[in-house]
Amino acid sequence: MKKLDHIAEHLKDSESHFLREENVLFPYLEKHGVTEPPAIMWMEHDQIRGIKQNLIRLIDTHESMGFRNFARQLEEAALSLAEMLSSHFYKENNILFPIALQVMEESEWKDIRRQFDELGYCCFTPEPARAAVEVAKMPTSKPEIAGMVAFEAGALSREEIEAIFNTLPVDVTFVDKEDTVRYFSQSKDRLFTRAKAVIGRKVQQCHPQKSVHLVNQILDDFKSGRKDVAEFWINFRGRLVYIRYFAVRNQNRDYLGCLEVTQDITDIRKIEGERRLA
Repeated sequence: MKKLDHIAEHLKDSESHFLREENVLFPYLEKHGVTEPPAIMWMEHDQIRGIKQNLIRLIDTHESMGFRNFARQLEEAALSLAEMLSSHFYKENNILFPIALQVMEESEWKDIRRQFDELGYCCFTPEPARAAVEVAKMPTSKPEIAGMVAFEAGALSREEIEAIFNTLPVDVTFVDKEDTVRYFSQSKDRLFTRAKAVIGRKVQQCHPQKSVHLVNQILDDFKSGRKDVAEFWINFRGRLVYIRYFAVRNQNRDYLGCLEVTQDITDIRKIEGERRLA
């Protein structure tokens, strides 16, 4: 059972292999018009996931069944997984990867490798060549698109950015590093009243005097780096409201400000079971 537990852990870790393909390799292939092989491979990923989950479930619950029954089901699941993986890896090595090598440019592979490194690997991280490490450290150039704001992971128009913030199922307010209120979202079901007059106001002036010392404590903890999150929950008009404050930092961990996120979690707490897309 100890060996089986070890195998189960490796099966869980192996999910990163599929995630790298689905989230990085497949999108690059689709940009070159290669759509059918990724679609077939993704379908097989889900089939393999189902077999792995069954195998892991058997190992985790073996004490609740007789040994003969456990051994029989384990053998069936293991053989099924071995057969499926063998077929799948053959398709990867003889169809998927050769097509990828044929259609993609060297510069794309450098971006793919960098994103693979970000997602991580199964059980180990490959030792990269020195040149590959240097390339991974280099910032990826982002194409300029007229009227768009470029981000590390895409680009959006000003209209899209505002609509996205207002569509979020949470209310957000941003206070900059000088404790000045700079922005708040305007969702249709906002929990707490916000007026545009608060923009440019010190956040301490937006709270009753009895709470100012707590506000200052949170901000001081964020600025000093002692904390990154502060959270509270209250009953408000018969609803349970979850209020969180997050320290906003850049890649160098410099403090940029504080993000307040407010959410009505009354109905979320009632959720049970699953409702899946498929």
